[in-house]
Amino acid sequence: MAKAVIVFGPPGSGKGTQAVLLADSLRVPHISTGDIFRRRVEAGDQLGRELQAIMRAGKLAPDELVNRIVEERLGKPDCAGGFILDGYPRTREQAQVLSGWLNGRGMEQVVVNLLVDYNVIVGRISARRSCPRCGAAYNLISNPPKDGGVCDRDGSPLKTREDDQEAVVRKRFQAYEQQTLPLLDHFRSSGSRFYEVDGNQGAPEWIAGRISGLIKQE
Repeated sequence: MAKAVIVFGPPGSGKGTQAVLLADSLRVPHISTGDIFRRRVEAGDQLGRELQAIMRAGKLAPDELVNRIVEERLGKPDCAGGFILDGYPRTREQAQVLSGWLNGRGMEQVVVNLLVDYNVIVGRISARRSCPRCGAAYNLISNPPKDGGVCDRDGSPLKTREDDQEAVVRKRFQAYEQQTLPLLDHFRSSGSRFYEVDGNQGAPEWIAGRISGLIKQE
């Protein structure tokens, strides 16, 4: 049975990295709603213009619009054998629409929630640096620059993004918990396969291997 794997995790948990690794391991597409939205805006079609207007107004896209865009992507031929979802669903209504869509196509829903301690997340995010000139990204722990605090490419002094400051990280973490907890409760009681995986320690590839093993269980 084709599987739709939904990956959850707070900001800085490595959720995006895990989604990419799982897509490679399971040989299915990685569907990121953030990427989809950016491409739609760049395309300039009707949905893209509608989405851009909402984003410029600083509002969240309504469930109906998000569902429409995601369902259009999931209807592509490459998703017929399964896929990894990153960033969707975000609300109970979106989750219900997705479950109905999957049931109608005989696809199994598997939910994976990455558990990462807040202090670990702060350590990871606060170690991130970027080059203001070329945009290269570094991490002082896992991917440090070769020469102190300057970019390997052009020698520019590296900067810390404003949204990587601890106060901002704390707000993002709290907002995630408030938004996602009801959704996780919904999945726990939905009858779908639901796994919680410790993402505090271990290389990303090792964690992805554990998750992949769980997903492949029948």
